[in-house]
Amino acid sequence: MNSTPLGALPSEALRTHTAIEPSILYFGTPVVLLTTENDDGSFNLAPISSAWALGRTVVLGLGHEGQTARNLGDRPDVVISLPTPAQWPAVERLAPLTGRNPVPSAKAASFRFEPDKFTAAGLRAETSHEVRPPRVAECPIQLEARAEQVRQDVSGAFVIVEAVVRKVHADRRIVVPGTDHVDPVAWSPLIYNFRHYFGLGPELGHSYRTRTPPEGPCRNGGGTLIEAI
Repeated sequence: MNSTPLGALPSEALRTHTAIEPSILYFGTPVVLLTTENDDGSFNLAPISSAWALGRTVVLGLGHEGQTARNLGDRPDVVISLPTPAQWPAVERLAPLTGRNPVPSAKAASFRFEPDKFTAAGLRAETSHEVRPPRVAECPIQLEARAEQVRQDVSGAFVIVEAVVRKVHADRRIVVPGTDHVDPVAWSPLIYNFRHYFGLGPELGHSYRTRTPPEGPCRNGGGTLIEAI
């Protein structure tokens, strides 16, 4: 048996890699909930696991047949709400729902139409300040944004959205007092890891660029927030 710990750097003779063809590449990405506006002025809520930030721009990857992609092509306002690990059941309740009616043929076998996704997920809508779609009240981090670019990816199966954040809301319990910094110990995102839900483990270290101290008034182990929500 190879005793080299996972993550260590084995010698060339001990390398254990093999070529694989995974069906998906969700290798540990955060889950976000997107709120967009439908044609009739109602709102759609959808979970996605392809989101990353570059400065004030959040890049989103969406299925091109979904209601979210359709909405953002016509109405650019969007709210990006980030759930905690404890909220994975609400995310999973949303997973088989679509705001498209009729349901696209590619989704017909595993999705059903649901016009009121907030109620279906057991979540509450909270009025936004600068965009029309509401925030998800239970999520500790909420980003009001506007889609500045919506385009298809090279395969044609997905839509890539570049959304510029206009306002950030954060639960006071995850903010370092007296600052605008999120405490990385108090906050833990919900991670989608090869179609399984995870939270973060203990802190291993910090970057030289961090602006939050290794020890501080908010650094209580991070469990209180998740248990309270």
